[in-house]
Amino acid sequence: MPDSEIDYSDIPATDKEFWKIAKVKLPQPKKAISLRIDPEVLDWFKAQGKGYQSRMNAVLKAYVKAQQEKIRAVKLSR
Repeated sequence: MPDSEIDYSDIPATDKEFWKIAKVKLPQPKKAISLRIDPEVLDWFKAQGKGYQSRMNAVLKAYVKAQQEKIRAVKLSR
């Protein structure tokens, strides 16, 4: 999609004050590990193409978030 087709109407304009207090937040670097994965799982992710390790990380991250939300909900219901 070219930039000319992007709808910016719901995004507020920024001014000089915004940029005075804006901070750059860099993502934390990932940790290199050794992980044993079933061959068919690895093959499936690799078959999805370039970036398969990032996709595996995204799936694990989503799982962690879901589990954290589940635990939080149980604690709130007590």
